[in-house]
Amino acid sequence: MKIIKKIGLALLIVFIVAQFFSPEKNEGNTEDLTAFLTETTPSNEVKTILKSTCFDCHSSHTNYPWYNKITPVNYWLAGHVDNGKKHLNFSKWADYSIKRKDHKFEEIAEEVVEKKMPLPSYTWTHGDANLTDAQIQAIVDWVGQVRAGYALAPRPE
Repeated sequence: MKIIKKIGLALLIVFIVAQFFSPEKNEGNTEDLTAFLTETTPSNEVKTILKSTCFDCHSSHTNYPWYNKITPVNYWLAGHVDNGKKHLNFSKWADYSIKRKDHKFEEIAEEVVEKKMPLPSYTWTHGDANLTDAQIQAIVDWVGQVRAGYALAPRPE
């Protein structure tokens, strides 16, 4: 039984020491979203949806929950945010080409309709991120409007 106590004590010490280390936080400025919001003109309803379901992982600013202070949870969350920004970063919207923006909007509608986004691991702790059918439809309608505008946009030769 002594070996189990020693292993337990060693794990506790490692856990405590690990609390002094954490990944870099995603604490950019929310003003980085201005270009995206100005260009895509979402309704107030869609803005609210984006704020509660998308921006934490797909922008340069994350509102962290209290449990982000616990290692290894903070590394897990950082991985989700880094992966989300790799696929779509609304804060870098101005850097995307029209073709890429259009494709990202196509993916937004697809992911939301298929209920792949927001991730279930996000909605477990963010109940307001569970999208209703009406919210999904609002996003799909907005995506359609934005994509129609991109279809009319001049393309570089």
